[in-house]
Amino acid sequence: MQFIIDTFIEVLKGIPYTLSIVLIAMITGLIIGSIFAMIQVKRIPILYQIVIVYNSFMRSTPLIVQLFIFYYGLPTLILTLNATLHWQLNPDMFHPLAIAFIAFSLHAIAYLSESIKGGLRSVPISQYEAATTVGLSKWHIYYRIILPQAYGYALPNIENQLIMLIKGTSLAFAIQIPEIMGISTIIANEGYRFVEVYTISVIFYWGLAVILEYIFHRLESRTTRYLHA
Repeated sequence: MQFIIDTFIEVLKGIPYTLSIVLIAMITGLIIGSIFAMIQVKRIPILYQIVIVYNSFMRSTPLIVQLFIFYYGLPTLILTLNATLHWQLNPDMFHPLAIAFIAFSLHAIAYLSESIKGGLRSVPISQYEAATTVGLSKWHIYYRIILPQAYGYALPNIENQLIMLIKGTSLAFAIQIPEIMGISTIIANEGYRFVEVYTISVIFYWGLAVILEYIFHRLESRTTRYLHA
């Protein structure tokens, strides 16, 4: 029993790493994903094709491979720049956590942009036309009218993506980040009590997902009344 308690306390220390990765990825994904979504809806030349290729690549390749590309690729890129441009940059200047922020954010952008794109297409065109008739600028129309409604329509998909990100952070241990799975793996390998340790880690992931589902369900109930008011 004492082993279970001690393991629970140790694994608990990995939650800040897990949540920080998810938070950074979601914020970045929502901001840049919104821009990418509008580019796709408006079909802006050149940018539209770039976004399509980017989303296809990020959504079609494993996240673990993307993590490894950044983890091993950034130091290699820095060494190449040092040799080519005679710079003296430290190839290890990127902390593994910073690399996780980059990789997970780029991954989230692709998925969230598709979710927000669906939300934008769900907003009735009459909303845009009505805002145009009262003289609002395109910026105000999207910022104050279209995007808030698009987020409301996309909320279920955003929730799914958030839960996927939480589960996806379990891959971050592969680049030496002591998040939930990373700490669990260390403890399990040291004590050879894999079932107990990984059961505890599963409970943590499940608990985080349940909390987020509750929060999003409350948000959905409010936004549904707003969207159909």
